[in-house]
Amino acid sequence: MPDMIQLLPDAVANQIAAGEVIQRPASAVKELLENAIDAEATQIKLIIKDAGKTLIQVVDNGSGMTPADASLCFERHATSKIREASDLYSILTMGFRGEALSSIASISKVELKTRTADQEAGICILAESSGVLSKDECQCPVGTSISVKNLFYNTPARRNFLKSESVEKRHILSEFQRIALAHPEISMQLYQNGQLTHQLPSGNFKQRITSLFGNIYNQRLVPVEEKTELLGISGFVGKPEYAKKVRGEQFFFVNKRFIRSPYLNNAVEQAFAELIPDEAFPGFFLCLETNPEQIDVNIHPTKTEIRFQDERYVYQIVRAAVKRALGAYNVSPTLDFEQESAFSTLPPPKGKPIKPPSIEVNPDYNPFGRESRPASRPPGSLTSRINPDQWEKIFPHEDDVPLAGDSQQVEKLIQADWDKIKDDNGQKKFFQLHNKYILTPVKSGLMVIDQQRAHERVLFERFQQQLKSRTVSSQQLLFPENIRLSEHDATLMHEIIDEIRKIGFGIHALSDSTFVIESVPADMEEESGLQDIIEGIIENVQKNQLDLAGDMHTNVIRSTSKRLSVKHGRPLSEKEMVSLTDSLFACQMPHYSPGGKPVLYIISLDEFSTKFK
Repeated sequence: MPDMIQLLPDAVANQIAAGEVIQRPASAVKELLENAIDAEATQIKLIIKDAGKTLIQVVDNGSGMTPADASLCFERHATSKIREASDLYSILTMGFRGEALSSIASISKVELKTRTADQEAGICILAESSGVLSKDECQCPVGTSISVKNLFYNTPARRNFLKSESVEKRHILSEFQRIALAHPEISMQLYQNGQLTHQLPSGNFKQRITSLFGNIYNQRLVPVEEKTELLGISGFVGKPEYAKKVRGEQFFFVNKRFIRSPYLNNAVEQAFAELIPDEAFPGFFLCLETNPEQIDVNIHPTKTEIRFQDERYVYQIVRAAVKRALGAYNVSPTLDFEQESAFSTLPPPKGKPIKPPSIEVNPDYNPFGRESRPASRPPGSLTSRINPDQWEKIFPHEDDVPLAGDSQQVEKLIQADWDKIKDDNGQKKFFQLHNKYILTPVKSGLMVIDQQRAHERVLFERFQQQLKSRTVSSQQLLFPENIRLSEHDATLMHEIIDEIRKIGFGIHALSDSTFVIESVPADMEEESGLQDIIEGIIENVQKNQLDLAGDMHTNVIRSTSKRLSVKHGRPLSEKEMVSLTDSLFACQMPHYSPGGKPVLYIISLDEFSTKFK
């Protein structure tokens, strides 16, 4: 029997390794930027064409490489950071595996130009999958320039699996943001298709955050600072009122390396417990500093996951630090006990005789009378602060009101009762419960309507009908309003802007991240600013993308309906309740919201009877 096992050729082995390290253009961007940082660069320029498929170029003013180092950097496991196995437990650099350039060169055409400060001329190397093609002297500034052209040109299957240009562009922006946030002391530029889109001067951490996400974040952030023997934490968390429905700006850095850690994310979310809704996620930008011997960064090919020696300790410190920061800046609720009046009496002067307290009794006091407090008792005493409103706690909470029921039974009861129930003046009766539910009696019992879900259904079908008939109505703004979105949100807005216009928004792009709004849907009654409205629509679009994959049209309509709907907590007049309910029953599917949740429920008379047995 012939031998079956043989060594793979180096070119094939490099391509297999590239599959672990270079999964998409953003992976190459990450590795090249990290190499520039390890070279102690103070200025880095990233140039992208066609979302990295045609060109990825990183230019830095770092230390550069000698001709020998430049040739050796394309070999597998060639690195300047590791000398022996023990060095793996004290890593402070970004790259250390020695696989990045070797893997990139195996699936693309690479041009490297580099020069050190003590050299008069630099070196230019061309490399492809077969290895180094040429090596010549050239004129270039001190530092390194690496150009990666035609990524995955020799692995067409991998290239075909890449997503659309907009998706790959978002991944590149994410990697650029992570590197830029971790190193605010480095000046960075990003060019996309020949246009400068990011100009980030060196500065402090907060300046870098506002440069990337907009000046609006100046008012949204709360500083976090904590120092222990094993761990130091610094950075910022977002205020609770700016929590989002999707995981947006959530960044953890350990020793200036971005990491993903659901475990630590949960620590931050626990610190925000009872401050934000259950379905919302806080934003945070947190930097952790620890001894490199306390962590293992060599557990994942892309180095985005690490392992702490004592994760439970880190979890407790992160949660406590965030909770303390929220309390220190009066973001989290604090206990405000009213001082008992007996403690407000100052001690008597020295030498003055102490008079024993006297007891006063009201002979006319009747404990069963309407007025149970003696006239001599001060208004600030403990018993005078009894709150009769606390009796409401014995009644069911608003969340205990049933919302779901048999849909066929609900529809049957509604059709039979709705048009028959009127008061003496021929009008339907409506009541609002906790500014959340609309109550109205029907022949078979009591109908409970969720006002927000009802309005979502009304707006959803109204937008659909307007698009069908092409009769979208808008109201012109007296003064057009400019809004600025984060790069991630702005990229998505460019994808959905045509759908946004179809439902009544007159919106146009002024730049990659700035938009002007000239008109809004005619029946929009939103009190918050247009910036919050558009950000809310984008949040809902992202949240719905997994459920409505490929159906961006329905996604945008559903997201806009949810954002513009009447929210829980808003009081409604009787006229508004009548109008909303009539509009609901004019819909084709009044019983369920666009998200598939029940809109109304009928509590039958029989159910009421069982409660009074």
